Amino acid sequence: VQLVESGGGLVQPGGALRLSCEASGFTFSSYAMRWYRQAPGKERELVAQITSAGGGIYYADSVKGRFTISTDNAENTVYLQMNSLKPEDTAVYYCAALGTFLYWGQGTQVTVSS
Repeated sequence: VQLVESGGGLVQPGGALRLSCEASGFTFSSYAMRWYRQAPGKERELVAQITSAGGGIYYADSVKGRFTISTDNAENTVYLQMNSLKPEDTAVYYCAALGTFLYWGQGTQVTVSS
């Protein structure tokens, strides 16, 4: 199993970023895909989840209405569109695949600062 995130970077408050996570080594459509984040000094938190075929979607309260999770099963990729970014969204963002086990990507840094 391999999960490779991309799309992080530095953005001003109110800006937007789209994170991508390209998956390989498993049946992508059979797994729930998740985005987590971990800010300095804080525990890792679940930000969003999408189940197989997009049937179930979860967002943390802190990102509802601003973030959108989606998948492209043909490309084995999960996305996190992040709009109206705030400084408190600054964190390392991790992609994860939930099957029998929970598999992790290496993370991508998102910094929201003026």
